[in-house]
Amino acid sequence: MSDRKHLIGLLLGTEEDWPRAFEHLLVQVGPIEHGGETHELTTERITNEPFDLRSKPRYSLVIDRLGWWYTVPREWLKKVSLMDDVYLLNNPFTFQAMEKHSAYCAMMRLGLNVPETWLIPHKSPPANERFQPTAERYNLPFDLEEIAAKVGYPLYMKPFDGGQWVGVTRIKDAAQLHAVYDTSGERLMHLQASVEDFDVFARSLSIGAETMVMHFEPDRPMYDRYQVDHDFLSAETGDEVLTISRLVNAFFRWEFNSCETIVKDGVASPIDYANASPDVALTSLHYYFPWAIRALVCWTAFCSATGRQMRINQTTRDYFEIGDREDLSYEQKLAEYRRLADAYFQVPEYDEFCAARLPHLDEILVDWVEGPSFDGLLVDTVTSTFPKHEHERFVAHYRGLLAAWAKDQRAAAA
Repeated sequence: MSDRKHLIGLLLGTEEDWPRAFEHLLVQVGPIEHGGETHELTTERITNEPFDLRSKPRYSLVIDRLGWWYTVPREWLKKVSLMDDVYLLNNPFTFQAMEKHSAYCAMMRLGLNVPETWLIPHKSPPANERFQPTAERYNLPFDLEEIAAKVGYPLYMKPFDGGQWVGVTRIKDAAQLHAVYDTSGERLMHLQASVEDFDVFARSLSIGAETMVMHFEPDRPMYDRYQVDHDFLSAETGDEVLTISRLVNAFFRWEFNSCETIVKDGVASPIDYANASPDVALTSLHYYFPWAIRALVCWTAFCSATGRQMRINQTTRDYFEIGDREDLSYEQKLAEYRRLADAYFQVPEYDEFCAARLPHLDEILVDWVEGPSFDGLLVDTVTSTFPKHEHERFVAHYRGLLAAWAKDQRAAAA
């Protein structure tokens, strides 16, 4: 049996919690035997520096958390995917789609219940000497209040390329509409209808072939937004939300992404599903943090050991041919999308791989979460995140949530 070494590159910003957890758990997993070979997975944190376009990277797979906003690593990611077949969890060539607007357009065509959305021109024109004569010739005047009336109040004004809720404002009337638009500057903005009096707000975190659908309360503080609630959706609606998340990710070739969906009267409306650097912080996910790290380890191992090839090219036409059919109901289209998405993520093969090659991972993870090493990570994360006078409170808070997770896992395995 031959040995194969896989170096996993971590392209990071300032986060420390999940990288430390991922690095630790990958070491605990150890070598993986698959396909007549022993696969050894190791990690390294990537530095940003000048690079020769013909240089050969040492990495077989890269988990990117930086390229969505920092162009130096983004261009390196494009290079290593085009020239060297390095596996990336998110396709760097669809970052434009990560800017919300393209994602809305694609999913509207596929028939999803995206709320009414308009794009409006910049309040302040771009600094380009050609703009004024071009605008005088071709830009038509528009009535902002008329557009808002078509969308309906209340509505949300938000950047077409936004993230982390920056620049998102709930607009209740025309006066506020003008006030917010006047301060938007050169940013292109969407006006999007608000789904009022909804039943539940769901946030889905997807990592490869796995998705965790969580009850999310966006108006709460970040540490309390994810609710530990296992029965907040019906089985049918839960499967619909999962399918929407998997569809989005397969369509755009994203394998590390989150999706926000509002459910009202049984109708699931996706409102935000383009997050190139989704939230996986311990202080946010708490109870669900171990699941996220486990899924990241499993998907990394699966892609590395099986030689899964990164899909740079999209197969949009396969999805549009379904979405454009008038003889299919919404439910029938969802079923076809799920078939395509499950095939893209190799769901049966992934499940079989995890059962055969990583059967010990769940027990390793529970033991670690209950032990002193994880507790040290938890304390370090809390003390670096919250002010000193809140350390004791939040250490106890997160210890309680993670202890509850470990207890639930042991009960499920019994």
